[in-house]
Amino acid sequence: MGNWWSVRAGGAVRSREVVRRLLGDLLLWATTAAPIASALVTPPHSGPATARLAGALLLLTVAVAVSRRWPVAALVGVVLGSLLDGNFLFAIPVFSYLTGRRSATARTAAVAFAALAAGGTVLNLGLLGTGAATWFLLASVLLFAGVFPWLVGRYRRQQAALTEAGRRHAEARERERRGTAERVRLRERARIAQEMHDSLGHDLSLIALRAAALEVAGDLPPRHRAAAAELRASVSAATERLHGIIGVLREPDGAATTRPADESVTELVDGAREAGMAVRLDGAQALAQLPPMAAYAAHRVVREALTNAARYAPGAAVTVVLARDGEQAEVAVVNAPPPAGPLPGPPSTGSGLLALAERVRLVGGALTTGPRDGGGFAVRARLPVAGPGGADALPPAAAWPDVGSPDVGSPDVGAAGERAGEAERRLRDARRRVRLSLLTALGAPAGLALVLALVYYPVATAGTVLDDGAFARMPLGAQRGELTGLPRRQLDPPAGTARPGCEHYTDGNFPLAQPTWRLCFVEGRLVSKERIDG
Repeated sequence: MGNWWSVRAGGAVRSREVVRRLLGDLLLWATTAAPIASALVTPPHSGPATARLAGALLLLTVAVAVSRRWPVAALVGVVLGSLLDGNFLFAIPVFSYLTGRRSATARTAAVAFAALAAGGTVLNLGLLGTGAATWFLLASVLLFAGVFPWLVGRYRRQQAALTEAGRRHAEARERERRGTAERVRLRERARIAQEMHDSLGHDLSLIALRAAALEVAGDLPPRHRAAAAELRASVSAATERLHGIIGVLREPDGAATTRPADESVTELVDGAREAGMAVRLDGAQALAQLPPMAAYAAHRVVREALTNAARYAPGAAVTVVLARDGEQAEVAVVNAPPPAGPLPGPPSTGSGLLALAERVRLVGGALTTGPRDGGGFAVRARLPVAGPGGADALPPAAAWPDVGSPDVGSPDVGAAGERAGEAERRLRDARRRVRLSLLTALGAPAGLALVLALVYYPVATAGTVLDDGAFARMPLGAQRGELTGLPRRQLDPPAGTARPGCEHYTDGNFPLAQPTWRLCFVEGRLVSKERIDG
């Protein structure tokens, strides 16, 4: 039943995605077809014009249909469509942007743009014989309507990739954090198991020893000595099983503690005071009658808090407060801010407090830690006077992992670390690609425009430059052949300003070398000369 619902939900999601894509393609077609179809509202409608319009719309439909799978091919088709209908110019920026947004690599699109530029140059300058000004105009259109939107699309794609890499990085870090916390908790459980092994093994050994003494006692009846022998054998077997089940949890390189097993909190505080810490203990008798595990947890709370205070707040005054409140015992260790600031060193990882929280939880208590409002740090634990219920009891020893292995706590801890490192690398690569894409989107059009200008300018100005001095020295009424400094080649007149008998020259203005001077002749004589503004 669950699989059926999963399949149905997956099918619904795919259906919505298909509908969304179809609507997007329809909107794309309608937007780009509007300028082309505008000819339908402008009569008359000749047969060739209608056929050309139908061909243009068909080409646009094919381009939209293949734009998701083959975006470069769709872009090339739209650019070539401009030869059929000039209104394709409005579609070029849209398809260029989508090409940059949808293409996984930039190589194919870059090759396509280079091929279009080379083919357009050969077609216009070589075959059609258009002027340099027309070539420069078409090249500028390809640059700013084609290349620049494509670069913007590439930048947006890299931004999306950066966002996705950041999300994956955060997820990997969170998985790593959870794995580390789980490892710390299981290590603490394993450490408790070690202590159970040590304490229970010792007690069981004493029981076996007393049973052995009863077994050889001469004043006991034979049946009592046989019962003592069975008791000794059972205790010895239980000791061996305890050693086999829990003893494997010992970390092979773990150092044995040098503290007495029955050290009290008072003795712990006295030892810290003797070591030079300013420690005050209040309520030393409040921990009496605590269960052994809870008492040891209280001891661990005080020991960990004192260790942290000595490490991160050297010289600060520390107060240890023990109190009883009905069925709860409270342990609080508060340190003031360090007088000279914390010692230099790496920041705390918090693993000690994590282990401490797990220790307190396992005995049925709760631990709170954090900085104080007035400065310093506080560690507080509430421990039950009675032992914890079955829900908080230790799990079966056979279910505990071997803490000696490097992947303690979760089988994915090592893999999570690798995934976090891989996510970090991907995030760095995504950031680098976004920076490169932004620089390219800003710098490439300007650089290409400069290259176009440097190519176009020498061609446009060759033999067409008339300097100011030569223009000023040309007298009206002079024969054309008598004029000195007259360039050998004319420029095309600005659109809508052509006059019969007039010639146009430039003063060499960069980068377009636009016409600057107009000289008009009648029967070979100069009748007017003027400067063309703008």
